[in-house]
Amino acid sequence: MPRTARKKGESGIYHVVLRGINQQLIFEDDEDSEMFLDVIEACKRVSGFELYAYCLMSNHVHLLIRILAEDLDQIFKRIGARYVFWFNWKYRRVGHLFQDRFRSEPVETDRYFLAVLRYIHKNPITAGICGSIDGYKWSSFHEYVGDHRIVDRDFALEMTGSDGFVEFHQSENEVDTFIDDDVKRFRITDEYVKELMRKVCGVDTVDAFQKFDKTQRAFYVGSLKDQGITIRQISRLTGVSKGIVERA
Repeated sequence: MPRTARKKGESGIYHVVLRGINQQLIFEDDEDSEMFLDVIEACKRVSGFELYAYCLMSNHVHLLIRILAEDLDQIFKRIGARYVFWFNWKYRRVGHLFQDRFRSEPVETDRYFLAVLRYIHKNPITAGICGSIDGYKWSSFHEYVGDHRIVDRDFALEMTGSDGFVEFHQSENEVDTFIDDDVKRFRITDEYVKELMRKVCGVDTVDAFQKFDKTQRAFYVGSLKDQGITIRQISRLTGVSKGIVERA
């Protein structure tokens, strides 16, 4: 079945979501998140895009960018190649880490730009990870209100004003829909499941879980299901396909 062509916008601004394959973790610890930001910084210099917002979640990334010299496919080919090489080296793994195709949506108006910006920064709250925007370490919100690293801040601040930026984020999104609104949010946190994996399986990373033989994997997957963990979340945190988790 042929792929659907990406929607292209006149503004060159896109909301992009990059996900782990089978929704598995792409950030195991803080070092991984730091490395991903280093990769973004390096690729900005080469590809020449502007970055307005980011949020690094455990198994996916939100970015709000404007393309200039290179198109989206080339940009994310660069980012993926650099980060996956390092991630596979660190965890002694092989193969794909990201889904084959990232998701993107053009952002054509100032109002929608600000709505996406706020949505990205509030993603950890929506996912139940923290109770406030400034309570999450791995989003660009901190670059707007504190030290600047890789975000191009002026474009957004010209719209909200420096004094109104925080107040704007405290308001609610109205009726906007976004490209990952169909993703189920988990009430049980990944941190809780990782701790459960330590107790039940003796491991807490995808790479370590993948080293079990098929019988062990099936037994531990069944044990996690017995604890009430959803099929999708087990698949994401263990790297085992949803079909196998369903049958376990």
